[in-house]
Amino acid sequence: MDISARPEIIDYANIDELGKLTQYNESHFDYHLEAILKHPLVQVDAIRSKKFHIVLDPINSTGAMFVPVLLRALGCTFSLVHGSVHGDFAHNPEPLPEHLTDLCDAVRADKGALGIAVDPDVDRLALIDEHGHLFGEEYTLIAVADYVLSLKKGNTVSNLSSTRALRDITLLHGGQYAASAVGEVNVVEVMKKTNAVIGGEGNGGIIVPDLHFGRDAFIGIALFLSLMATKNMPVSEIKKTYPSYFIIKSKMSIPVGIDLSANLDQLSSSYEGADVSRIDGLKIDFDDAWVHLRASNTEPIIRIYAEANSVEKATALAEKIKGDFLNQLAK
Repeated sequence: MDISARPEIIDYANIDELGKLTQYNESHFDYHLEAILKHPLVQVDAIRSKKFHIVLDPINSTGAMFVPVLLRALGCTFSLVHGSVHGDFAHNPEPLPEHLTDLCDAVRADKGALGIAVDPDVDRLALIDEHGHLFGEEYTLIAVADYVLSLKKGNTVSNLSSTRALRDITLLHGGQYAASAVGEVNVVEVMKKTNAVIGGEGNGGIIVPDLHFGRDAFIGIALFLSLMATKNMPVSEIKKTYPSYFIIKSKMSIPVGIDLSANLDQLSSSYEGADVSRIDGLKIDFDDAWVHLRASNTEPIIRIYAEANSVEKATALAEKIKGDFLNQLAK
């Protein structure tokens, strides 16, 4: 095609005039580590005084290189599970209970104050309490947000599929909560619009905007250790201070040829008394529970997440909504 014949020609900048080159004499991680240690909410001295012993599972990836450096800087001792850096993951990176059994066992055996699991690119953070029990990846953000909001008043953001506990904690601290579509970039967009002081996703992704607008397990670790040091409570007791919710995750196949958006519109009309959002699929908020339906970006399925104050209630809600949706399709 002759681009000169096109009606509009975009005039791009010369490649030598794009942005600017900044040269650092230190490594990028050293620069990042210094920024974390200087962050006003990271209680370096308090953490060092506690001499926490941490058990770390970096899943044989980059976390084995860098998380120990952070822990040493914070005066923590540590032991490693799956700590070789060769990229042959010892288990599925998804921080589910069945994938973290080695870490849970090691926390108990080593009498660790905390177990830490990070994903291969160290942007998601899952925690294990001193008894070797999962803290819950949804509650990583809750704990860090509670700590941040106790010292810095402001707003919070998480995606529609994340626990309601963040809203509860935010309101308790006098802030406003907002929900975004699923995806880190969507969370960041809403954080910027609402001037949020903390945000993230229920998969253990922490975003601290005055450090940078990206999920970051390093700052999450530093802030959680600050919470432990200042509360002077074991991790299991810290968890008990937060609202107790349970999320179940289900899915169903999407029949070929259906108009999904139209069917979700019809389904939402059946729940006019609830708080309904169509930002990303369909989310229905009830007084004591919620359910979120959204199409997968990679598979011909609908993901169905439901949360309530018990596993049984969350499961029953997801099954009811699934049944209502199937009935809607049958009409």
